[in-house]
Order: sequence, then C-alpha cells, then structure tokens
Amino acid sequence: MYKVKELAELTGVSVRTLHHYDHIGLLSPKEIGENGYRYYGQVEVTRLQQILFFKEMDFSLSRIKQIIDDPEFDQASALRQHKEILMEKKKRIERMVKSVDQTLDSLEGGKTMTDKERFEPFSREEMEKHQEKYEAEVKERWGDTDAYRESKQKTASYTDEDWKKIQNESNEIDRQIIARMEYGPADQEVQRLIGQKQQHITDHFYTCSDEIFRGLGDMYVNDPRFKKNIDKWKEGYAEFLRDAIHRYCDRSNKKK
Repeated sequence: MYKVKELAELTGVSVRTLHHYDHIGLLSPKEIGENGYRYYGQVEVTRLQQILFFKEMDFSLSRIKQIIDDPEFDQASALRQHKEILMEKKKRIERMVKSVDQTLDSLEGGKTMTDKERFEPFSREEMEKHQEKYEAEVKERWGDTDAYRESKQKTASYTDEDWKKIQNESNEIDRQIIARMEYGPADQEVQRLIGQKQQHITDHFYTCSDEIFRGLGDMYVNDPRFKKNIDKWKEGYAEFLRDAIHRYCDRSNKKK
C-alpha cells in the first residue's frame, strides 16, 4: 500500500489534491492508521487512474464521481473511450509538431505557409467529437432523470470550499449515527439523524424522495464498492444504515 506522499510521488498528483479528493468523497484511502496516515491500496490506485483519465477529458469532479460510483460502471468500456480520445490528442500533437517544422522551414527561406496551414493543427474538432460522444453516453444513462438534471445544476457552481463544507457536514452526520449504533436503527436519535442525512442530499444534490432514499440504503449494502467504503467507518455500518433508512421511510409513509 502507498502512503499519501508516496502516491503523490508515483502519480504526479499533489498531496493537497489527494486530500481534496478525499474530502469530496471522490477518492478515499483504503484505511487510516492509528498514526493518522492515509494508506491507499490497488483499488484506490486504479480508481485514481480513472479519475485522471476523465479529467483529461475535461469532466468535472462531480461528474467523474457520479460516473465511476455508478454500480454499472464498466471500466473496460471507459478505457476504450479514453484510448480513442487520447489517440486523437496524439494526432493533434503530431500535427502541431509538423507545423512547427514547417514554420521553421518557412522562416529559413523554405516553402511559404498558407494561413490555413498555420492554424489547422490547432483544431480540436475531432477530439471534441469523441468527447461529445462520451458525454452523450453519460446523458443516455442518467440524463433523463430529474435527479441527474437537478444535481448537475446544483453542483455546477460549487467551489472547492463548498465541496469541503458539504463533505464535512455529511461526515459529521455519519459520526453521530455511528455513536448511536448500540441503540439500534429504531433509536429516536438515530432516526432524527437519518432524516438529516436525507435532507442533506436534498439540500446539496437532488430532491431525495423516500423512494430514492430507500434505494440508496439498499445500494449501500448490495454494491460491494459502496459497502466496503461505508464499512471503513465501522464494521457493519452499511447494513445498519440501510436498516435505519428503511425504518425511517416506513415511518414517513405511515404519516402520509
């Protein structure tokens, strides 16, 4: 496993950026030692590679998180898409190198370049076509849902400080729930905090109805990636959270 500084040196991503990815829930360490050191395993390294690929394609961090956290995310398919775009970037760079040579030749008395030849290598048209194709596939998966549109609109203007504040608020709710786990998912205070968790999603991302909230609770347990990440807080927390969410939604429906 890698310490945060070792991962930064390996990947060229700054320690500060890795801390930021952790704060916004994009890339969390596999474990945090008693000494406070963050440790990243192979799963986290692979996820970071995907994040960097998507950043190269100009996706926002919120969109990247949404894509790679989806239970149906296909890493192989994503890599093939990344390769197509990178190949187009490679061709563009090769054209620019050729243009530099032609310009030097022209300055030294060789063939005079036309204005079209001067600026043709700077065209991003082909590369943007591939980016638009990938964006279309993302929209096809999520774009028809109100939650997707609302989340995209809300998160578009978030700053780094906004993301940090949102993540800290979410973490605090989880910490308080975990402190009450011994009292069971039906505990009155646990249920109050679960209500806060639902409202937090609504306030910062999309309208989290009871139906959506219940589905999230199921996903926290049924999807191995979510379960593993949530259980880092405390063993069994994912199942406790699901049970508490189900109970909260059941009570909410009875009141309607």
